[in-house]
Formats: sequence, structure tokens, C-alpha cells
Amino acid sequence: MWQLKKAFFRTYQSVFKIAMCAFDWSEPELLEGEGAIERLPAFIKTKGLKKVLIVTDKGLTSLHLLDGLYAKLEEDGIEYAVYDGTQPNPTIQNIEDARQMYVDNGCEGVIAFGGGSPMDCAKIAAARVTNPKKSVKKMRGLLKVTHKLPPFFAVPTTAGTGSEVTLAAVVSDPETQEKNACNSPYLRPKYAVLDPALTIGLPPHITSTTGMDALTHAVEAYIGRSNVKSTEMYAEKAVKLIFENLETAYADGKNIDARMNMLKASYYAGMAFTRAYVGYVHAIGHNFGGQYHIPHGLAMAVILPHVLEYYGESAYPRLAKLAVISGVKTDGTDAEKAVAFIEAIKTMNKNMNIPDGFEQIQEKDLGIIVERALKEANPLYPVPKIMDKADCEKVIRGMMR
Repeated sequence: MWQLKKAFFRTYQSVFKIAMCAFDWSEPELLEGEGAIERLPAFIKTKGLKKVLIVTDKGLTSLHLLDGLYAKLEEDGIEYAVYDGTQPNPTIQNIEDARQMYVDNGCEGVIAFGGGSPMDCAKIAAARVTNPKKSVKKMRGLLKVTHKLPPFFAVPTTAGTGSEVTLAAVVSDPETQEKNACNSPYLRPKYAVLDPALTIGLPPHITSTTGMDALTHAVEAYIGRSNVKSTEMYAEKAVKLIFENLETAYADGKNIDARMNMLKASYYAGMAFTRAYVGYVHAIGHNFGGQYHIPHGLAMAVILPHVLEYYGESAYPRLAKLAVISGVKTDGTDAEKAVAFIEAIKTMNKNMNIPDGFEQIQEKDLGIIVERALKEANPLYPVPKIMDKADCEKVIRGMMR
């Protein structure tokens, strides 16, 4: 029976890979470089928009990180409303509140300003505007968003999620303690701003964990079975940039070149995984977030080496290539290079004070976490090696502290 299930999973993934060819995977129109955010209002004006909703969070507004954007919008005659109630894991209520503000203020477009949470909140709120008869819960899963968003401008302030190019958004349901992904090509932003100055003030622990989130996107996409030439290229670029720049950005947060390179790495990783998909690191991590409110980037950093070790030989050839590309190890067998790459990830985590497990994980929760993680991953995620319940539980137990 299990063999039949695995065969079905692989068939599903193969069909889905072919189906993905029908969608538009062109890159968004970019404004990039230091000070790029100041060019955004004039750019928005060229699209004929007169009023926009800015979706962000209170942490960013309290830091006055948007003050320059506000001033430029006013200078260019563009009105704006601000929704800053986004929580670290955006809830259905956050999304509905943002949507209502958009409607009440007669907005014509959306600026998503922040990390993954404001991005996700803004995407689904915008989707609710153009898909008014479909509730957030009915948007969960694949291809449930069926109408394009209003004009959408993504401004990442962390170098990690890659949300400015992805077809995904994750929503939390406090009632069930679940985090559910919504996946649709209509959720991909058409416009994005990559301004390293917006990331200068990131605390070291946010720099490290969001950077490891980007690495996870690139690695999971690269070792999966749904790659095409473009996703391989994007993933390779991302991994190289992360190994060359993440620890520098962590240690010297004002290094503008390292910050810019990390934004590009996150962007490339996003381009890779939004088409080639992720794997069990994300499936387990989403459920750690839903159950224990563990920040997504931190979950990715901790889980990544554990899952790569589970994959073992099935991932060695691809991980060996990444070992060479990243400069971790250029000689030896595939197995030796792959193991060295995994160890390099562990070392990077250690150098940036990221733990190797979590004290929050409770024995009583294992069953539901395993069930939900496998429900998310199978049959969709084209992983190198398919987990069953025993495999998943063993991996999670390896992280219990």
C-alpha cells in the first residue's frame, strides 16, 4: 500500500511539473539599489494610481522606516492608507482588517512593506479584494485564487522570504493553531523594490534567521525533482551569494554590499522555489510556527540540516554540486562533498548563535505535527525521498531539547 502511495505522489508531482509550464514565470519589474524606495512613488504614479494601501507592521512603523516613503508619496500626489496591524504570523483577521481598510479608503493598489508576514497579509488581503466571494479559508491550497491582484508593489525589509517573487502566502488560523499555504500564480507580485538601506537596521538574529530561510528555499528547490534550467540557475546563484555574504551581514550590519547581495540572494531563492517548490523543512517548520509560534526563519535554520541528513544518499549528488558552488568542498566523492555541505550549514548556524533544536517541542504534540506536516508535503512537494509518519517523527525527535 505504501509503495502505491509513493508511486501516486511521484506521478502527481510529475504532472504538476508539466502543468507549471503553462504559467507566466517572468521576473517582476524591479527597482533596485540603495535609495530605490524613494523612486517607488514616481513609479506608482506612472501606473495611473492615485491612492494605495500600505500593509506593514507596528515594529516597522515604530522605527520610522516608512517616513521617507510617506514623504515621497505626498510629494508625488499619491494618497495612502496604512494598515500596520500585521502579526508575526498573519491571521485571517489581519487579512480581513487590511482588506476592509483597502475598500473603505477607495484604494487602487497595494504596497507590501516588510518581511514575510506583511507580504503574506498583503497578498491575501489583495486577493480578497479581487476574489470577494471567496473566504480566506477557501483560498488555502493550490490554485484557489483565480483572479489577479490589484497593482501590487512588494518592498522586502528582510533578506529571506523571497515573497516579492513567489506565488505563495501563509496564513495562520488561531482557532486550529494551523498555518496554511495559499499557492497561486496570481499571488506573484508584478513589481518589487530591492533597497539594501531598508535592511541596515535589522538585528543580527533577524539577519541570520531570514538569511537561512533564503538558503532553505534555494536548497530545497535545488534538490527537489521539479527543477528546470532557470530554477537551477537561480538556486545556485542564491547559495553562492549566501555563503559569501550572510555571516558578513550578520557581523557587520551596515555593510551595504553584503546587504544588497543578501537581498539578491533572497530574490533568486524565491525565483527558484516558487516554481520548483520546497520540501519537508517547510512542511515541518510551518507546523512548528503554528503550534509553538516559532519564527519561520529560525525554524528553517534549525530544521534544514536535520532533514538533509534524513535524505541521505538521495540528495548527495545535488548537495555535492552546491558544496562546489559555495566553495565548501571542491574535491572528493559526492557523499563527502554533500556531508561537508551539511556540516557547513551547521557551522554557519553555530557561528550565528542559532540552536540545533527546540525546547518547545512536546511529546504530546508529535502526532498532530507529523500528521499536518505530511498532509502539507504529500503529494505536492517533489522531495528527494518521501517520508512516512515514522520517518517524520524521528526527524522531529532529533530536534527535541
